[in-house]
Amino acid sequence: MPYQPIENYGLIGNMRTSALIGMNGSIDWFCFPYFDSPSIFAAILDERKGGWFKIAPIADGSRSKQYYWPDTNVLVTRFFSPHGVGRLIDFMPVGLAETEIGYHGLIRRVQAVRGSVTFRLECFPAFNYARDSHKTLLTSDGVCFEAPGLTMRLGSTIPLHPHGNGVVVEFDLHEGEELSFSLQAVEPGGASCIALSTVQAEELFRQTVEFWRRWLAKCTYTGRWREMVYRSALTLKLLTFEPTGAIVAAPTCSLPEDIGGRRNWDYRYTWLRDAAFTLYGLLRIGFTDEATKFMHWLEARCHELRPDGSLQIMYGIDGRHVLKEETLDHLEGYKGSRPVRIGNDAYNQLQLDIYGELMDSIYLYNKYGSPISYDLWKHLQRLVNWVCENWQRPDEGVWEVRSGQQHFVYSKLMCWVALDRGLRLADKRSFPADRVRWLKTRDTIYEEIMTRGWSHTRKAFIQRYGSETLDASLLIMPLVFFVSPSDPRMLSTVDAINQSPEHGGLVANGLVYRYNSAEGIDGLDGEEGTFNICTFWLVEALTRAGRFDRTRLDEARLLFEQMLGYANHLGLYAEETGHHGEALGNFPQAFTHLALISAAFNLDRALGNKS
Repeated sequence: MPYQPIENYGLIGNMRTSALIGMNGSIDWFCFPYFDSPSIFAAILDERKGGWFKIAPIADGSRSKQYYWPDTNVLVTRFFSPHGVGRLIDFMPVGLAETEIGYHGLIRRVQAVRGSVTFRLECFPAFNYARDSHKTLLTSDGVCFEAPGLTMRLGSTIPLHPHGNGVVVEFDLHEGEELSFSLQAVEPGGASCIALSTVQAEELFRQTVEFWRRWLAKCTYTGRWREMVYRSALTLKLLTFEPTGAIVAAPTCSLPEDIGGRRNWDYRYTWLRDAAFTLYGLLRIGFTDEATKFMHWLEARCHELRPDGSLQIMYGIDGRHVLKEETLDHLEGYKGSRPVRIGNDAYNQLQLDIYGELMDSIYLYNKYGSPISYDLWKHLQRLVNWVCENWQRPDEGVWEVRSGQQHFVYSKLMCWVALDRGLRLADKRSFPADRVRWLKTRDTIYEEIMTRGWSHTRKAFIQRYGSETLDASLLIMPLVFFVSPSDPRMLSTVDAINQSPEHGGLVANGLVYRYNSAEGIDGLDGEEGTFNICTFWLVEALTRAGRFDRTRLDEARLLFEQMLGYANHLGLYAEETGHHGEALGNFPQAFTHLALISAAFNLDRALGNKS
């Protein structure tokens, strides 16, 4: 099973977990029962040991294409072989009662669309990140894979053949014929799932299609880039953990930011940093229910402040606090990118920017969602007071550097946002607050950023005090109303960033690096690709400046259109884009799709179509 390019994958899911399916018909990443549970298939992290579930034609010369069933998260892989055309339809049923067949399972429908196609099925699970052995037990209607604490059942209406620790089977389908396979957990002491008939598979498919179309119909965006916004919205819904409303940063772990390098992290958790972007993106396009549920998750974290009144930067999707990082040394990593990490020690870092993003998200929800409670406000008061006492500390910053704490300008900026939104909320709702202290601290931070965060040499806002390094995170400044988008300092910063690296900037071929990693400020070896979210931030900064300068607006549109071309064949984005246009980092990334929605909304409005 040679490694597929990261961009060759599509995503399916059921708002509890998800699976990556390659254009070769192989499920190479699947954790069960939840996003952050141990993997059952992880060939994307080790092509030999990781485990996979592949269905594809065996004929030489076959080629494939993928697309989503219109307005859904049902994935179709179409195979073109010398003797016919086959189709593989993959989905996880949604909207079912827990007692219904197909609940919390995975369905694979195999069809011959034209001519005759010989398929080969290979299912080789590798439980617990390929650390646990299992038994393979054939049954009259499939096979059971029994591992410690978990038994998975592959339902099949044709006999399966044991092969090592998995099963294989080859079968012929003639035009119009179909077979379905279902993968589900066997409940302890309960009845196992059964092999699905064609009629049952069709009914589950129909219900799932209806669910996604019903959900997407709530989207209020009608602008120029509706198809891409729809796909981003559907992807964000897939990355939502329905029981709590939390959204994972990405459904994968340890996909490298640098092939063969060490920048491999676990993103199957929820960052407070994403909060403002999440709520803004969801509210802007009509998904108030999802915004409300995520707001409830945020509020629950505000009720779990540390004794000093502070928060962690990230939490588990169930709200848990400890996300201990470990390495899986028995796995070789994607294309040899070691170490493979699960868990994320960044949860212990000090990142002062999270308070600004949290307060901004709550301010936006209070404005566009529903009014917040006094009980929540009491916790927010403690948070804002903590910011007053701690904003001057160095921290690890938005990019979670592992080279020691610095005075990052973005962190100071977001502390200013925390105080500004706290004051706005207090005035809007007449909440009690130490307004004198908050106002004085807010103004002090502003003046310090303008003095110590500005480089007269670079004529730009800089990454950290005392440096001359640019940082794409500062493109956020006009987006959070710290400065006007037409302020000369902001325009100069945008222009400095919007230069090629050879000329001291951060933009290569219309794609934006978060900073110059060659300067070694993050404490990690190796290079990285351009950060997709930073490109959308540049689009937004240019869009806002374009209100006063049509040339910048035209540039924003061109940059945005070019960026859409870097999505994969399904409209999905990883965290980064490499030097050759390849996807890098965990995939797909919620943050990127949130930024796309925001950029599409604001650019469309600036161009004259109020969606």
